[in-house]
Amino acid sequence: MDISLKEVDFRNPDLLHLITKLDQYLYEIYPADEVFGVDFSDPRIAEIIFVIAYDSDVPVGCGAIRRVDHDVVELKRFFVEVDYRKRGIAGKILRYLEERAINLNYGVIRLETGAPQSESIYFYKKHGYTEIERYGEYVACESSLCYEKQLSSSEDL
Repeated sequence: MDISLKEVDFRNPDLLHLITKLDQYLYEIYPADEVFGVDFSDPRIAEIIFVIAYDSDVPVGCGAIRRVDHDVVELKRFFVEVDYRKRGIAGKILRYLEERAINLNYGVIRLETGAPQSESIYFYKKHGYTEIERYGEYVACESSLCYEKQLSSSEDL
């Protein structure tokens, strides 16, 4: 398995395919009003950094970071195909996005998940994320669990 990462435009068909699969999964475990995606019609969509993990030419995972404020980015649309999980791909995507955030001078990366996603919670905690109060659009969502990680230099990742 030779996994490569590629930054892509938000219109990339492989990205849209992976996000569709992620959304299908999320709509199976959450009510529709508790699924927080990315608004592809938002004019600021081009500011989001999207990355796809490929096994040769097969798209197997994706993730993104979007700016929250001058010091904070949010991890979004993080997904790895079921058949490719537990192979280090998610960690590779996460490290890449954390490194991009550091290179853009962000100090904090945040994310939102939920209790039904216990594997995700374990993964984020394993990678140094700590639970925080709900923020932004998640404040009123009882099922939302929010996490953050302080970013420093690449040597600390």
